[in-house]
Amino acid sequence: VCTDVVVRALRHAGYDLQQLIHEDMRKNFDKYPQNWGNKGPDRNIDHRRTPNQMTFFQQQGISLTTKVSRENLGEWKPGDFVFWKLPNGMNHVGVLSDKRNHKGMPLIIHNLSTTREEDVLEAWKIIGHYRYPKEQR
Repeated sequence: VCTDVVVRALRHAGYDLQQLIHEDMRKNFDKYPQNWGNKGPDRNIDHRRTPNQMTFFQQQGISLTTKVSRENLGEWKPGDFVFWKLPNGMNHVGVLSDKRNHKGMPLIIHNLSTTREEDVLEAWKIIGHYRYPKEQR
């Protein structure tokens, strides 16, 4: 699933998003979406839900622009996370690549049935753009 791309990217950078989200949800469960009828955190699935990842990054990361223009392309950095609302109403997430298209826009590593690196930054409505951690190593 798309959220696994984020989990793997952060794992490669030395962060365990499954553990981080679980610990944050144990402390702040009421701040997370209550879409699934759970009475508490579920460490087996919570990190794989886009609304939970967005909530975590809003609280623990840096919220960045959701606008894409020539003037602000420098704000879109490799390793950033971008969230979209797909035409079918589902949320989707990807990781910005270090590669760019001919216009200078970053390619995206994402999974919509297959993990790919594609030119899709503006393909859907952007609903979130985050950087984690707040302090870069």
